[in-house]
Amino acid sequence: MNDVVKGAACLVVSAFGFAVMAACVRGADAFGAYLPSPEKSFFRNAVAMAVAAGMFLPALRGGRADAPAARSVWTAAAWTTLVLRASFGTLGIFLNFYALSHVPIANAMALNKTAPFFTVLFSALFLGERATWRQGACVLGAFAGAMCVVKPGFAATAALPACAGFASGLFAGAAYACVRKLGVLKIPPRAIVLFFSTFSCLASVPFLVFDWHPIAPMQLLVLVGAGAGAAVGQFGVTAAYRLAEPRRIVAWDYTNILFTALFGLLFFGQTPDAASVVGMALIVFFALRLRRVA
Repeated sequence: MNDVVKGAACLVVSAFGFAVMAACVRGADAFGAYLPSPEKSFFRNAVAMAVAAGMFLPALRGGRADAPAARSVWTAAAWTTLVLRASFGTLGIFLNFYALSHVPIANAMALNKTAPFFTVLFSALFLGERATWRQGACVLGAFAGAMCVVKPGFAATAALPACAGFASGLFAGAAYACVRKLGVLKIPPRAIVLFFSTFSCLASVPFLVFDWHPIAPMQLLVLVGAGAGAAVGQFGVTAAYRLAEPRRIVAWDYTNILFTALFGLLFFGQTPDAASVVGMALIVFFALRLRRVA
């Protein structure tokens, strides 16, 4: 199995994990009072941080050669890219969680799934990775399929959450381009996830201090589920973009729309219409087509 196939498989696993996260984030509000995005983000990242720490710290204490990777890789460029990845990712999470709490989850996640397009764009602009017009057409085709699935509306009451969802995709795309750069710099995935999760938790603390909302026990359990899904998603996407160039596997990230639509049907009573079925077919078609032209 070559790196492109492995990267695509990791991206599908990641898409499933993030779909679980989205369903849990939206579902948390059904078990108690509304919780603001930074508070949800804190618990989402706390779980991922614990998982990453459990993988990273034993290797660090054991003095293994790859922990924390070869010390020579921890250059100024590596630290700068880590901080940028964490900053972009944290902004993306805050905006995505805000959208998930105010519009249907399929709409919010589809808007967030503009991230692969921005990943290819930023990778081409800042990492010098080429993208052919055929690959670009496949990415746009998959995005068009996603829009058929969710048909996002921009009524006055939904304009701000919709814009937040789109902006979350932009920041996530920038973060994933940074992940690709960190892979080139030989930074191990567990270190990337641990740094990002810790950074995001700390960024949430001021919001928790000044705007704390009590959490019901069931809400806490659901948010732990969101964190578990996010941990799967985070490790999956980190591994994927370290294994292969974004332009070669990016369309597979759109399988998240399929998983989210399924969860919407099972847990929120959202039945796909004819346009949604067409959109799902387009996503699968262009995902497979992109691999052939990569």
